[in-house]
Amino acid sequence: MAVETQEVISSSVPFLSQFLEEEQTRFPNIPPAISTIIQAMSTAAGFMSNALIQAALDNEAGNIESFNASGDVQQRIDMLAQNFFLETLENTQEVCAVISEESDGLVPLAHKMAKYIVALDPLDGSSNVDVNGPVGTLFSIYQRTSSAEIPLQDKDGLILGKQQLAAGYILYSTVTMLVYATIYGVHGFTYNPTIDEFFLTHPAIRMPENGLTYAINHSYLHSFPHYVQNYITYCRRQELSSRYTGALVADFHRHLLEGGIYLYPPTYKRPNGKLRLMFECNVLAFIAEQAGGLASDGRQPILNIIPRHLHQCVPFYIGSKMMVQKLLSCVS
Repeated sequence: MAVETQEVISSSVPFLSQFLEEEQTRFPNIPPAISTIIQAMSTAAGFMSNALIQAALDNEAGNIESFNASGDVQQRIDMLAQNFFLETLENTQEVCAVISEESDGLVPLAHKMAKYIVALDPLDGSSNVDVNGPVGTLFSIYQRTSSAEIPLQDKDGLILGKQQLAAGYILYSTVTMLVYATIYGVHGFTYNPTIDEFFLTHPAIRMPENGLTYAINHSYLHSFPHYVQNYITYCRRQELSSRYTGALVADFHRHLLEGGIYLYPPTYKRPNGKLRLMFECNVLAFIAEQAGGLASDGRQPILNIIPRHLHQCVPFYIGSKMMVQKLLSCVS
């Protein structure tokens, strides 16, 4: 019976490659390379979903006594993810370079004449792996703005967030999901490991304008700006529930589907916040805005921030439109 049910579901619900082909037909101005890159990310996601299970069984997810360019402790699984995604993107022959949270600078790939650059956080929240918590991968696609005749430099990766052609994330949790966005909408796909395919389960996602949850690390409440403290007081008075997993992708995914707001403010120790503009904030801001939500650093939309360096950090507020607007009203 279970096999029969699975066959019915598989035949009635489009899988990712089918959906991408249909979108390409409906919106022919989407470069075919975008579909190729998204499909490649899904292939890598299936591998990573299984690799995370194997890492837990083999006890190989621990620290390797090194730090990435942002100062975070690296785990073995971080580097495995980094290397596999780089290899997968290189094999598409559509990507000339990758900027990654795990690399100091821009990483040129073999196909130097390719037109696209991918921003990548290979494994967000990797410290959750040891406790069987959710983790994620974030990615976005830009068109290279410099001439292919000129050797790539770090500055080639400093592209404005609103120039993203597509953005997405992969959530590894009770099930593995891939969510991606273009200017034509946001769609979610669930991984079926039995046949190694992602199936469309969440078409045309729209973020609710309001929500009943907020996500923030209360440990630093005393160090947050007064406007954030005031907003948290407001949330408590409204009896909103606090939901914070320590995995950005997981917290954002909840708010994308159910409504809510995620906050990572500046603190005394981190006056520019902790989250990376190029690898995390731009990616989720693009998805949120295409789904009807908002993302801000407290002063301007995230997608309008001019990047100064690859590992630039910014304060980050993202979620349902009305909730972000309420927060911004507290700023003034």
